[in-house]
Parts: sequence; structure tokens; C-alpha cells
Amino acid sequence: MAGRGDCGDGAGARQHVFLLPEYLKDASKKMKSGLMFVKLVNPCLGEGALYLFNMCPQQLFEIKVFKEKHHSWFINQSVQSGGLLHLATPMDPLFLLLYYLQKADKEGKFQPLDQVVVDDVFPDCILLLKLPELEKLLQHVTEEKVNPEIDKKKYYKYSKEKTLKWLEKKVNQTMAALKTNHINVGARVQSSAFFSSHQVSSDKEEDYICYAHGLISDYIPKELSDDLAKHLKLPEPSASMPNPPTKKVKLSDEPVEAKEDYTKFNTKDLKTEKVAAQRQKRNK
Repeated sequence: MAGRGDCGDGAGARQHVFLLPEYLKDASKKMKSGLMFVKLVNPCLGEGALYLFNMCPQQLFEIKVFKEKHHSWFINQSVQSGGLLHLATPMDPLFLLLYYLQKADKEGKFQPLDQVVVDDVFPDCILLLKLPELEKLLQHVTEEKVNPEIDKKKYYKYSKEKTLKWLEKKVNQTMAALKTNHINVGARVQSSAFFSSHQVSSDKEEDYICYAHGLISDYIPKELSDDLAKHLKLPEPSASMPNPPTKKVKLSDEPVEAKEDYTKFNTKDLKTEKVAAQRQKRNK
């Protein structure tokens, strides 16, 4: 689908090409209960990053932007230069909640969630509090208690032990997906990108664990990533083993983060016109 920037009705209005799951096709027709771009913290880097919220039901998507040189998009009767491709994929919001829980843990006490998930730089973080089954999610990474004598409100505290067990499950799920899709992650792979292969048996279990750990580490701080590596009893990295890849599908040689502030487009519906977007290489 193509989203149009709020640049007026002129023919020069800039459009952005997004790849979204099919079930979001109708959601973009709505405004308050539709799709909304938000800027939230990247839980790995602690910096701002672009996300997409499906407001009804509440669901979080991360946005990755891929750029290739000398490419353009054909959108209906127009040509959009730049060739940027925005990819929205579902993301477990617990990774973002975990960032705030760890930050609040420095105080060493139980706190209500609305006092934990607070951010003056990224105030839209309060949307995380509206996610369905929020309390069920928090059970994976927190200890909780209730004070029935005062307000019967739940109080939470970060649990490192629970978190490492939860992350271990994430690693195991990632490993299973790699094997199911016949992804070659052996040491002979010299690129950070995956490529398909039916010779999965040639890869060692250790390679799968290291790669899966690398993928999960894209969503957690380095200190927690190191703790997870120790928890999984991973070997020390060696020069013969390729670095674990990030979760970026290599569509081009220049994958980039979404830096443009698309949140300014939230006041206007994203068009759901079907775009037969064909890509054409253009030499400068």
C-alpha cells in the first residue's frame, strides 16, 4: 500500500510505499481506530525509532526501511523517486515494556505500571498500557504484588530470573523457525544475510543458538544480551564464527532505519488503494 504525505492536493505530494500484513488493509481506512505512526524508544539502543500501532485491536509493528541506489516506484500514474521500501512486521511489545521495567528497577521497589512506563521524550509510550492481555505479558518478566488494604492495585518489579527464562524461550522459538525454513546459519556463511538451503543438517546446534541469540539481542540492551549469552552457556565468539545477523531482511545493500517523522501523517487516512508497485532501476 502507499501512504501519502500531507503535502496538499498537488501532484507533487510525496508518497511512501509500505508492505503491511493483509489483515491491516481495512484498518488503514479508519482514523481514531485505525493505524497510527508513533515514535518510541528502541529497547536495544535507547534511541527513538518508528513504530506502527493498529489501534483496534491494539497491536504493535516495527518499521524497517530499505534503500537501494537508482530505484523508483511506479504508483498509479506517478513515479516516486528514492525507491524506499517500508516494511511493517509484528513485534512483541514486551520488549519495549522490559526497557522501562529495567529502568525502574534501579529504584529497587515495586511500582504501579503507570509510574513505570513514563517517558518525557517519547510520551506515546502510554499506548503500551492499552495493549490486550497486558498483565499476562508482564508475568513473564516481573514479580507482582497487590495491597488489598489500600487500593487493590497491582505493583510490579523487574525479575531478571524470569526475564532470562522468557528470553530463552524466544531463542528456542527462533531456532525452530530457522530450521523449519531451512535457513543456513553455518560458520561457512560469510555474509550477515541468511540464504535458503535444504542442507540444514550441515549446521551445528551451536550455530543455531548463536544466531538466534543474535536476533533476539536486537531487541534488548547489551548488558541483558550478555547475561542471556551466559544463561545459554554460549561459547566466546571466535574469528572463525560469523557475527550473528540482525533481524533485517537484506533487500538491498543499504538497509536503513526509519528516520523521517511519519507521525505527522496520523491526522490523515492512509490510502488503501492497491498499488501495483513495480520497481525500475534508473541510472543517474
